[in-house]
Amino acid sequence: MKPDTNRRKFVGIAAASGLFSIVPRHVLGGQGYVPPSDKITMAHIGCGTEGTRELVTGLIQDPQVQIVAVCDPVKNATNYLDWSKNGIRDSVRRLLDEPGFNEGVPGIRGGRDQFQQIVQKYYAKARGLKDFKVASYADFRELLEKEKDIDAVKIMTPDHLHATIGVAAMNKGKNILVHKPLANRMNETKLIMETARKTKVATHFLAFQGGGASVERIVARIKDGAIGPLREVHNWTDRPVWPQYTELPTERPPVPEGFDWNLWLGPERDRPYHPNYTHMVFRSWYDFGGGCIADVGIYSLWPVFTALQVAAPVSARAWSTHTCNTVDHVANPMVNDFSFPTASVIQFQYAARPDWPALDLFWYDGGVQPRIPELDSDPAPVGPGGMLWVGDKGKILTGGRGAPQLITAKGVEPLWKEETPTAGRAQGGARPMGAANVWTSAFKGGEPSPGNFLNAGPISETVCLAAVALRAGRVKSGVRVYPAPIKLLYDSASMKITNLPEANKYLSRDYRPGWEL
Repeated sequence: MKPDTNRRKFVGIAAASGLFSIVPRHVLGGQGYVPPSDKITMAHIGCGTEGTRELVTGLIQDPQVQIVAVCDPVKNATNYLDWSKNGIRDSVRRLLDEPGFNEGVPGIRGGRDQFQQIVQKYYAKARGLKDFKVASYADFRELLEKEKDIDAVKIMTPDHLHATIGVAAMNKGKNILVHKPLANRMNETKLIMETARKTKVATHFLAFQGGGASVERIVARIKDGAIGPLREVHNWTDRPVWPQYTELPTERPPVPEGFDWNLWLGPERDRPYHPNYTHMVFRSWYDFGGGCIADVGIYSLWPVFTALQVAAPVSARAWSTHTCNTVDHVANPMVNDFSFPTASVIQFQYAARPDWPALDLFWYDGGVQPRIPELDSDPAPVGPGGMLWVGDKGKILTGGRGAPQLITAKGVEPLWKEETPTAGRAQGGARPMGAANVWTSAFKGGEPSPGNFLNAGPISETVCLAAVALRAGRVKSGVRVYPAPIKLLYDSASMKITNLPEANKYLSRDYRPGWEL
């Protein structure tokens, strides 16, 4: 079948003609059956570990979605990094009921060949699509030119490619899902939102996971006066859980076979290939990632921003670790304008809203946590991920020790008596995987998803401003340069740092010729 053949027609004709030798009951009809003409045909761009994990744990089983094309600069590789050695492989084995899948394959496998293989094998077994072929591409631009009948594009690439691919797909009239963050530059965040507004396609930001009930309940208690006027929110994480590089790589290993390095770089400046840039560790670098707040903070903070009606930040200030090296027997702090620090604290300020006073949001990563004086005498540790709500009359601790706790002058007690489900990362638990029906309904012409791009502005601008604050905050002391908490004043309407003009260069990218946005 040619890549641009209308797959709805192919699936429908094949099913009607008995072309498939084995057709499960749910293909012929019955509970949960979705006719081929009603399926969302999807191109999946990004076939690494995160994309594969989300594929096998949910997306591929969705009867409303038909993946028809895959795309990744990596054809086939076994040098991927992940949270466990065989976690994804074993998930694929269970999905396909193939105990020998990838038997004898060294390392951790990824790339478009494996992704295509998984989709075709699953559809053959579960949907009876024995002769159905998934198109495969290295270049997303070729995919968008040839796959004219697709309804949707899912983007699961490194952060620096999100806006480039997303804007191109929306301009082709495709509905899109984008993994977090929307982009890792402020200008691209605003561009991808404006393109969504202009093209009027359906969008869904995969940072939205639904399930903000606990946050809404906490906010209701705050409105009732449980801790007085809310002044601060503190959110912390155990991330990073990947290497944070403190020097630019100097080795020049060859580009692996089947890896298009130029396509992986996309809009970013030319540089020699090195594995320390790619796969999971792209998050370490300002050019390619968005740091810990872009990786996990979006999950915990989205329901907070929604419940508190937070707009874009008006300022940011960052404290961070630094590293030193020795040159000619002299120790020196390293000037680092290329990678995120090992640990940081970032303070954002937000203007008052009709129902809320001005708010300070503090973000912590690298194992740093806020001090809670009321718990100093308590030997029990606060958890590695959590949130602290600070008011004039008390505090609420969530995620740090299980169920929410109310901290006042009277002591520490449960915020409410019975247990309630936690709300994703804000409470320190695993993020929920729900809300799929929200975007599928929107992509079929229903109401916009609550996770649509136009609702993602404040959280996305916060994430991008975090990196700017970290990069701009440096002072010179004698011959040495140190990180320093320089407060940046930010005007969202003009997209400018108003008190430190030289920091504005960090709001956009130095584009490679031919990749400008």
